[in-house]
Amino acid sequence: MEKVNILSVCGSGTVTSSMVAGKLKEKLKEKGYIVSATEARPTEALNLAKSGRFDLITFTSPLAPGDYGIPTINAFACLTGIGEDEFLAEVLQTIKNIKK
Repeated sequence: MEKVNILSVCGSGTVTSSMVAGKLKEKLKEKGYIVSATEARPTEALNLAKSGRFDLITFTSPLAPGDYGIPTINAFACLTGIGEDEFLAEVLQTIKNIKK
């Protein structure tokens, strides 16, 4: 199994980001990935992304403008369930592209 490090961002850095991280851990495990997720607030995201520890960012609250240096994916579909399959497909494709 290949490891993926995800920065999961929501307004408070706890509730929604934890829910998205949990869903990604479950769904990506089915596809052969081990997910390590860190939850954060939007104000923390840019500095954390620059640390080099993460492969991608998923977010449910707007991110501050800046060059994150890694892919950012809107995870709002995880809250509504509408478009969740497309969100997961985008995450999988992004992982495949960065792990080449």
